[in-house]
Amino acid sequence: MAVVAVMAGWRKMAGFAWFLSAVGVGLTRPNPTRLCIQLNVVPRSCDSEQLCVPPSPLRPSLTPPHPAAAATGDTRTVRAPNRRRPRHPYTKTKANFARAPATQPPATATPLLSVSATRKNKVDPGWKYCHSLVEGDTNTIVCNFCGKITKGGITRAKQHLIGKSGNVAACKKTPPNVVEELKEYMATKKSGTTYSYSTSGSGNMANIRDFEFGEPIGCDGSEEDEFADSCNVAASAKTKCGTKKGPMDKFCKNPENAINRRKMEMMRQMNIRESMDKNEVLKVHQHIARFWYQAGLSFNLIKLKSFENMVAAIGQYGPHLPIPSYHDIRVPLLKKEVEYTENLMKGHREQWVKYGCTIMSDAWTDRKQRCIINFLINSQAGTMFLKSVDGSGFVKTGEKLFELLDAIVEEVGEENVVQVVTNNGSNYVLAGKLLEEKRKHIYWTPCAAHCIDLMLEDIGKLPLIRKTIRRAINLVGFIYAHSSTLSLLRNFTNKRELVRHAITRFATSYLTLERLHKEKANIRKMFTSDEWTLNKLSKEPKGKGAAKVVLMPSFWNSVVYTLKVMAPLVKVLRLVDGERKPAMGYIYEAMDKAKETIMKSFNNNESKYKDVFEIIDKRWNCQLHRPLHAAAHFLNPEFFYDNTDLEFDFEFTNGLFECIKKLIPQFDVQQKILTELHLYKIGADHFGSDFAMAQRKTHSPTYWWRMFGSQTPNLQKLAIKILSLTCSASGCERNWSVFEQIHSKKRNRLEHKRLHDLVFVKYNQQLKQRYNARDEIDPISLNDIDVCNEWLVGEMDQDDDNDAGNDLVFEDDDALNWATVKKQSKKNDEDLDVEENIDVESEEEEIMVNFEASDGEEGEGDAPLPYDNNEDDYVGIGEDD
Repeated sequence: MAVVAVMAGWRKMAGFAWFLSAVGVGLTRPNPTRLCIQLNVVPRSCDSEQLCVPPSPLRPSLTPPHPAAAATGDTRTVRAPNRRRPRHPYTKTKANFARAPATQPPATATPLLSVSATRKNKVDPGWKYCHSLVEGDTNTIVCNFCGKITKGGITRAKQHLIGKSGNVAACKKTPPNVVEELKEYMATKKSGTTYSYSTSGSGNMANIRDFEFGEPIGCDGSEEDEFADSCNVAASAKTKCGTKKGPMDKFCKNPENAINRRKMEMMRQMNIRESMDKNEVLKVHQHIARFWYQAGLSFNLIKLKSFENMVAAIGQYGPHLPIPSYHDIRVPLLKKEVEYTENLMKGHREQWVKYGCTIMSDAWTDRKQRCIINFLINSQAGTMFLKSVDGSGFVKTGEKLFELLDAIVEEVGEENVVQVVTNNGSNYVLAGKLLEEKRKHIYWTPCAAHCIDLMLEDIGKLPLIRKTIRRAINLVGFIYAHSSTLSLLRNFTNKRELVRHAITRFATSYLTLERLHKEKANIRKMFTSDEWTLNKLSKEPKGKGAAKVVLMPSFWNSVVYTLKVMAPLVKVLRLVDGERKPAMGYIYEAMDKAKETIMKSFNNNESKYKDVFEIIDKRWNCQLHRPLHAAAHFLNPEFFYDNTDLEFDFEFTNGLFECIKKLIPQFDVQQKILTELHLYKIGADHFGSDFAMAQRKTHSPTYWWRMFGSQTPNLQKLAIKILSLTCSASGCERNWSVFEQIHSKKRNRLEHKRLHDLVFVKYNQQLKQRYNARDEIDPISLNDIDVCNEWLVGEMDQDDDNDAGNDLVFEDDDALNWATVKKQSKKNDEDLDVEENIDVESEEEEIMVNFEASDGEEGEGDAPLPYDNNEDDYVGIGEDD
């Protein structure tokens, strides 16, 4: 969290210091019962109450006498076996030891934690290279390499093995790999080693130790059974006194365990003591909020899982947590976080080697007019950010771009790359061709999301659709440009906004029209209400123009027409732009369904969609008609076995053969694939089993091939390689702001290496979380494309195209419709020249002087839509708020 969300400068704020202190104190209040248990003394409910007094400068921490000592009448304080003596000024030397109180319990007393307990499960890796001298004695250890005997438990033995000076002589025979293994294990255990609590009588601190095994809880020598034993002992006191915050809460292995434990405890009813702690929680929260406000952080950061882990870790540590220094958070901690992120990405590189990967690339221009090119690697393990490059000197020519792309391929490994996906600019097209000429076994593929966005852009240039979108944007801009109209809108729409954001930056025009159409009745009521009539804006030219558009039936007919054309394409865009599942095996079928849906929307009246289909076919045949798309469609069992003619279709079979030839350089493997392909075609063996047939449509194609393709291993590997590919580079674009956000003016003195590390950490950890949340087994459903117009209630299929004027104003009044309202409005406002039955064709000749005079300008009433293009705030196309 410190590296991802909180930059180095924030730690200097006083609020941050209070924040750490408040969290540490507020979340770790000591509990007397658990404290007694951990100190291995009898609780106050026992007869020996004198043992429950916590340590202080005048009273050292004592443990019950050993049974053997009690039997002999020895009254001295006996230290538990296999334990180091707790350091204390009165017990450090023999002279001081004599000054320690000699209070002891009755001879019948037994310690709560048995001193004869032994480890049943030695999970510490140190036990692989040493053994106990006497069975059951974990204190005296023998080294397996040199035979040296050490005392002090497994921790001292590990120090001997790795050669740590100071406590024990180093072993000269330990292999380097063993030293490295033990050092790594000890480093991972070091983060939560020693915990402290403040005594009730003074400000001194005492180490909380497990008096059974001789090491602080969580130290290098701690094991899983220690944690389990501690928790089991604590559980015995839970039934009487409830679960309260105290020292035992610190013994969770990591913040995630602490969070899970807290969530489980929240399911039970609070007791009186815990309900009184609400004020303490409120104080801690106030310190967190104060830090938030001083740093100017986004409120969305509170939802980060890393923030929850950070608070849990601070609470586990307890009071007096030192604040990381400016240098710490800027250099060593960032370095460790980069290493942590690199470990997260190890699985990605393994998948690159096994099934190949896609290099995703796209460029953007920041406010300093620098051309930043993002490079990401997509595979079955998800998407990994590789680097951001200042490509200002590369994007001008295709040759320079080719050099850059070729260098990235070399870095990833040519043998691991299946395709390179870029946008469809002419310079990228040239660079892709040059790359394919040099790298014979790599495809260059244009971004499908960019291609579909270009389709929508071209469709938006058609005269009717262009006029509809312009009027809609002007209407929304007028409403949001004035506080009075915006307040009035929210009253009539129950605070639902007209502006709708999506998970992609594409199709903004469609989303605006979609929300307008859903709120059509409320917007009409707003512009015919008394509140609007009394508003001074209703008398101004732009206000009259806005009301005219809202009451115009032909406008709403045009909205329905535009949505019926654009909605199926937006659904396909959402499919190829998604990160949950690879869409390579679905792009062909999705485009066919989109065209079929448009045809059905207009009852196969070709005159209404002819121009639209010409635009779609032109873009598709030029940019998306690729061998990889055809081969993926052929290898998708959901479509192959439903279409018996698919194996005879030259377009798909030829695409498959081209992929086999290009992606599989070995001739003998090519022949094996062709032989195995016959089994797939006829549905033989596992392909034709009941299980395989039942799961062709219920599971993703890559999952299906893993399950049922084992008898055709060469074809199985090729199918998974192709079907797991992405067909879009929009994952690059979605996080364009990350680089610029970190490289803002406040941090512009960061050198390039540190800047790259910050981007690498933030980007990849976000991508990892997003990938972990996805469902990779369920297939992509194309049914949404068929039903994407279910919410449309307009009757654009009828000849008159005027049913928008026949909508009832009130559901229980059949006599009053919006055409009548419009007619009456015309009589009351002679300044507006409105015809009664305006159809789509006559609307093309209509001039909206007052409302559209400043089209393209940013004057009052034509303000830009009230949102910025920040993709991180998008909520998804077609999803409810």
